[in-house]
Amino acid sequence: MGHSYFNNLKNKIYKDLILIFVMGALYMVLEGLWRGWTHISMLVVGGLCAFLIGRLNEYPKFYDRKMWQQCVIGTLIILILEFTSGMILNVWLGLDIWDYSNEWGNVYGQICVPYALIWFLLVPPAIYIDDYLRYWLFGEKKPQGLLKNYKNLVLGE
Repeated sequence: MGHSYFNNLKNKIYKDLILIFVMGALYMVLEGLWRGWTHISMLVVGGLCAFLIGRLNEYPKFYDRKMWQQCVIGTLIILILEFTSGMILNVWLGLDIWDYSNEWGNVYGQICVPYALIWFLLVPPAIYIDDYLRYWLFGEKKPQGLLKNYKNLVLGE
């Protein structure tokens, strides 16, 4: 393996870390506005969720799907990460960052149906913001508009 392979790998890792950080910071702002507070761990958890959805959107098998299908897949990614991080942060470490125990359809108080619906609706902006950051920061393809993502979701496209 040549020197250029490791430089490309290093650049890819830096790019990924920048996307995780920016998306995590944006999620923290959103959560702060929604709940009135957030926790530093959401920089990683929220950032990873958005990053993985954005990363999937780099592949035709994902972005060629209908928006509602992308939202289902993205919601599953979020729920898996939310449940896993919730079990670690809230249950095992006792940080009590969130507790959905009083919400309908909750699993150990870490995930629930009402928030799954919110996550479903946040997938289109996650896709758009990831695309926009890739365009703005790294000169990649210019994204279609956010409203187009919601239009596709509503119309089943």
